[in-house]
Amino acid sequence: MKNQDWPRLPLAEWNDTRETLHMWLQIVGKVRLVKAAPVNHSWHATTYVTARGLTTSPIPHGERTFEIDLDLIDHRLLISTNGGASGGFALEPQSVATFYKRLMDELVRLDLPVRIHASPNEVPVSRRFDEDTAGRPYDADAVNRFWRILLQTDRVMKQFRSRFIGKCSPVHLFWGAMDLAVTRFSGRPAPPHPGGIPNLPDRVTREAYSHEVSSAGFWAGTPPIDYPAFYAYAYPVPTGFAETHVKPAAAFYSPELKEFVLPYDAVRESTSPDDTLLEFLQSTYEAAANLAGWDRAALER
Repeated sequence: MKNQDWPRLPLAEWNDTRETLHMWLQIVGKVRLVKAAPVNHSWHATTYVTARGLTTSPIPHGERTFEIDLDLIDHRLLISTNGGASGGFALEPQSVATFYKRLMDELVRLDLPVRIHASPNEVPVSRRFDEDTAGRPYDADAVNRFWRILLQTDRVMKQFRSRFIGKCSPVHLFWGAMDLAVTRFSGRPAPPHPGGIPNLPDRVTREAYSHEVSSAGFWAGTPPIDYPAFYAYAYPVPTGFAETHVKPAAAFYSPELKEFVLPYDAVRESTSPDDTLLEFLQSTYEAAANLAGWDRAALER
């Protein structure tokens, strides 16, 4: 049962599909980004885990409302409207350009036209969605396993989030790096972020990190971490953060990422994945909060 709840997902076995899904999620997320009311730290751009996949949540379009869901059990994109009309198409091997056109055509058919910035963000090489015509794979089983990991992680992160009464983000998936994240705030402003994230305006990064944070999440892996892993970091980085001993024993500090990393397999293979992940989330938060002098008595239950 443990391996079914927390399935294996070596990056090398599905990296091409991961890149496909990443681009598709960027397109879907940008639809929400341009239509939803702006929220601090770009929280109006994210997607959320559901019992069947991922959702944008309701998006306004004038006086109408719609949402886009990725059903990662039946592998379909679904568009639902408050008036009862619906649309969608199969998630299957197809180019980014084809996915982009199919989604935009469905929105037009439902009288929900949307114009987005049609290039990806936070990737080293940015090619317009409508020009990315190369065939792309879609391994449905791997995508389903990715979602099942998100589902378990979302559940545990929400438990972790419930312990904090200060300002805290939802548990949400950022399509820029395709990571599921939760972020706690001390309430104090932070120094301007240096920026420099590929294909992302520095003004976006600086607004995202306008205040002191302790953040944690999960991502499927990208170099230099070529395996799925959990991460935790602080901004600004308090003195001594990298040298702090955190739990569990499999966690380590990555100088390249400037983050603590816990390999996903260390959680999946543990006797209690929930407790192992909670231990990592709590110990890395305490390292950040204690070293930075957060008012923990006022911020925690």
